[in-house]
Amino acid sequence: MQNNDLVGRLVFSKAGRDKDKPYIVVRVLDDNYVALANGSTKLSEMPKKKRLKHLNLTDILDRTLEKEIISKDKSLDLKIKRFIKLEGIDKEV
Repeated sequence: MQNNDLVGRLVFSKAGRDKDKPYIVVRVLDDNYVALANGSTKLSEMPKKKRLKHLNLTDILDRTLEKEIISKDKSLDLKIKRFIKLEGIDKEV
C-alpha cells in the first residue's frame, strides 16, 4: 500500500493510551508518521501524530471523505465523527 492511499482510511491504534480507538488518516507526514483525527477529541486542525507501525490499517476508505480532507472542508470534523459512528465503531469517540 502506498502512502497516497492512506488519506481518508479508517485505522485503529494498536499501542498507547488510545489503544483500539478508531481514527481517520488526514495527512501523511512522511514514510513513518501520519496525522490522525476522530472528529471529537482529535480535530483535523490539531491532529494526532502516530507512527504507522502503531496502527492497524483497515480496507475501509471513503472517497468522499478523502476529497473533503484534501479540500480542507470546514465541516470536516463533523463528517469524520459521523463516518466513524456510521461504521459502528465509535468506542468512546
